[in-house]
Amino acid sequence: MGSDPSEAADLLNGSRQRRQAARQRAITEAVMAAGALRIEELADRFAISQMTVHRDLDELEGRGLLRKSRGVATALSTALVESSDVYRSGRQLPEKEAIAHAAMEFVEPGQAIMLDDSTTTLHLVPHLPAKKPLTVITNTLTIMNELKATNGITLLGLGGQYYNWCSAYMGRMTTTAISAMRADLFVMSTAAITDDVCFHQTLETVDVKRAMFDAASTRILLADHTKFAKRALHAMVPLADFDAVIVDFATDAAHVKRLRSAGVNVVVARRGSVPR
Repeated sequence: MGSDPSEAADLLNGSRQRRQAARQRAITEAVMAAGALRIEELADRFAISQMTVHRDLDELEGRGLLRKSRGVATALSTALVESSDVYRSGRQLPEKEAIAHAAMEFVEPGQAIMLDDSTTTLHLVPHLPAKKPLTVITNTLTIMNELKATNGITLLGLGGQYYNWCSAYMGRMTTTAISAMRADLFVMSTAAITDDVCFHQTLETVDVKRAMFDAASTRILLADHTKFAKRALHAMVPLADFDAVIVDFATDAAHVKRLRSAGVNVVVARRGSVPR
C-alpha cells in the first residue's frame, strides 16, 4: 500500500521547519555571543548560502532578536530576546522534558486543557495523544500546527493580534474569548520568579496568562531552575495560588524547601522520567 502524498509532504515540511528553527536558534546565539557577525562569516560557519542567511536574518529581525545592516548581523540586548520562542526553545531541553513528563500526571482523558505560549508547555504536546480524548485550548500557533491533525484531540484556537516574536495571539480579542470559557486544567510557564511571584516582560503576555488562570479549575506552573535567577517587569501570579508548581531536578533545594514551608505544592521532576 502506497503512502499518502499529503502525509509525506507534511512530514517533509515539518522536518524542514525544524531544521530552519534549529539553524535560526544557532544563528541567534552565535550573534548574541559575538555581539556582531558578518553575513559571510555566518554563511561559512553554518555551511549555508548567503541568501539563506539573509532570509533567516530577515525573520529574526522581524522577531526583534537581531538587527541586519550593511552586511552585518547585530545582537539586540533587550528583554524581548529572552521572550522570543526562537531563543527559548533551545534552552534547558532535558529540564523542560522532565517537567513536561511530570505535568502529564495531571492530565486526564476527557479534560479541557488550556496551554499558554511557553516553550516548556510545548514539550507536553507530543505526549497529549496518550491521554485522548482531550480538548486543547491555546493562543499559540506552534501548538495549533502540532495538534491540528491529531485524532482524539479537539483543538480550540484563540485568535487576536498575532505576535511573531512568541508565535502567539494576544490582546483584548484573545482575553475576551478566554473569559467566555471554563477549562479543567491550565498549564503555563513563566519568564521569571521573584519573591515567589511569577513575572513576565510584556503586559500582553501577562493579560493572556492571567485570563487563562482565572478560567481554569486547576492551575499548574512549569518552572525550570533558571527562572529563579531571572528578573522581569510585570507581576502575574504568586506561586502559592497554583495547585502545583513543577520544577526540574537542578532546582536549588533551598527554593523547594522554602516553597513547601509556605504551603506550595512543589513537584520535583526526575531526570529521565517517562510519562504514563
